[in-house]
Amino acid sequence: MIFRIVLIFLAACFLAEPIAAQTSGEFEIARAKYRGGGDWYNDPSALENLIRFTKNNLPIPISESYSDVDLGSADLHNYPFVFLTGHGNITLNNAEIRNVREYLENGGFLYIDDDYGLDEYLQPVLQQIFPEEELVELPFNFPIFDQVYSFQNGTPKIHEHDGKAPQTFGIFYEGRLVLLYTYEANLGDGWTDAEVHNVPQSLREQALQMGANILVYALTNN
Repeated sequence: MIFRIVLIFLAACFLAEPIAAQTSGEFEIARAKYRGGGDWYNDPSALENLIRFTKNNLPIPISESYSDVDLGSADLHNYPFVFLTGHGNITLNNAEIRNVREYLENGGFLYIDDDYGLDEYLQPVLQQIFPEEELVELPFNFPIFDQVYSFQNGTPKIHEHDGKAPQTFGIFYEGRLVLLYTYEANLGDGWTDAEVHNVPQSLREQALQMGANILVYALTNN
């Protein structure tokens, strides 16, 4: 499996056009800052732990640190992978909508994890970004669920809220998955430090493995 990932990753490095030059020789990823009052900054250790897990287990040159980037900033285009999460309201103005769309059209990848309460505000925003594209639920045989670690039943459920099964959605642009959205799963809760949400170690491992799948997919398919 690791040999397969090395081949995929090397092919991506040599054949794919990078979204923007990163001179360090490592991929740098980012967390999205947004307006509206939602807590985009919650669980600050989550992305750090996911990066550490991925670096320790997979041959991917990814920077140990990440940046916070405004959705309306030109800096957004410097990152091949951007993570967005939160519990509450999110709003984008027209300039931010154009910037996010251009980012996704030009090779970027946005992963959104609803940390409970984001969905009702997020759905209208996604409609504004891609009004002509449908947010579709991904089947369990979609490659992201078997990229490195196998999840035969899709995204694992890490934190219980309403008793709903976790769902994984995507937006495709010209046949390419550009946006991934997990709902009722709370992967980020499993990435963050163990004492924050008291997530059992077995579920934390699943969350980190699924997160690594998402990272590998984003960095080798875009």
